[in-house]
Amino acid sequence: MMQLRTRVKMCGTTQLKDGLAAVLYGVDALGFILYAKSPRYVPPEEIAAICGQLPPFVDRVGVVVNESIATAIRLVDIAGFSYLQLHGSESSHYCRELKNALPHLKLIKAFRVGEQTSRDEFTPYEGLVDSFLLDTYVKGNRGGTGRAFDWSLVADLNLNSPIILAGGLTSENILSAISTVLPYGVDINSGVELQPGKKNHARLKEMMERIMSWREGASEKLPCDNK
Repeated sequence: MMQLRTRVKMCGTTQLKDGLAAVLYGVDALGFILYAKSPRYVPPEEIAAICGQLPPFVDRVGVVVNESIATAIRLVDIAGFSYLQLHGSESSHYCRELKNALPHLKLIKAFRVGEQTSRDEFTPYEGLVDSFLLDTYVKGNRGGTGRAFDWSLVADLNLNSPIILAGGLTSENILSAISTVLPYGVDINSGVELQPGKKNHARLKEMMERIMSWREGASEKLPCDNK
C-alpha cells in the first residue's frame, strides 16, 4: 500500500532556531539526543527550554542509549517527550517495563540494518513498541554516520510495524529512499547539517520541498471518486 503522508523527524536538534525552521518547513517531530558521547548531545534541561518554545502539534523525541528505566522516566519528566527512541541494545523486557511505567509514552526501537540483519531480531518487540527505526549498520557505531544502507533489504524483513527510515538521507537520495521503502516516516539529520548539531536551513528547506513533492505525486495516483 502506498504511504501517502510520509512523516518527517529531524534528529540532532540542539538549538531553538533550527527547531523553529524545521517546523516552518513542515517537519512533524524533532529529535533530541541524550547520549553523552554524541556530538549532538543536549542536556535535558536545555531540551526542556527549547521544547517550551515550540508551537503545538510538534512531537518531541528523546533519543537514549541503554539508560536505566529510572533515568528514562526522569528524562521524560524533565523534557516532556512524547516519544523515546531507544538506540541501544534495550531488550523487549526493558520496553515492557517502560511502557508499564509510562503507558502514554510512545516508543521507537532503532535497529542497525546490514546484510546480516534478520527478521527474528524484530519479533520480540512487536506489540511493545510503536515503530521501528532502521539505521545503517556500522561496526562500533550507534548511528549518525551519515551513511545509507541497502534499502532493498527492508522488503525481506517483512515488518508489520510502522517503519522510520534513517541513515544518510540527503536531498539527492530522499525520493529514491521513499519510493523504494515506502516508509511511514523518515529521519533526517546529517544530510541537513552544516556541522553536527547545527542545521543548514537551505538544505533543510530543499529536503522538505522534495518530500512534499513526493506527497503531491502520491496523492495524484489515488483513484478518484466520481460518485
